[in-house]
Amino acid sequence: MAQPEPGQGEQGHGEKDPRVYLAAERTFLAWIRTGLALMGFGFVVARFGIFLRELGVSGSQLPLRSSAFSVWTGTGLVLAGVIVNTISAVEYIQMIRELRTGVYAPGTPSKAGVTLALVLAAVGLGMAFYLAVVR
Repeated sequence: MAQPEPGQGEQGHGEKDPRVYLAAERTFLAWIRTGLALMGFGFVVARFGIFLRELGVSGSQLPLRSSAFSVWTGTGLVLAGVIVNTISAVEYIQMIRELRTGVYAPGTPSKAGVTLALVLAAVGLGMAFYLAVVR
């Protein structure tokens, strides 16, 4: 009788092995951490623009500038964090359901991960453009 592969259950499916569920939970928690980091960074970006505006009003020698870009960028990053956390919760529930029924197909790329990477690249390009041109 052949032994199942490591990570496989008694019937050859990963849904019986607790390590598969724990790996899915670790991935889910990593997505939650990413979403929280995005929200925290967005808050800092938005508040930094307001801080610079207050410095300008208080009589500092810094030139007064509009903080609208940083507020909108920060708000966008906070919303991106909320979206990441929501999508990660939905995908985690879906993955657990697929593991239980045995229809999970490993090896498919994470659509949420690729989308997040592209959105953050666009935000980074926008911020770089702002810093290079608008300064």
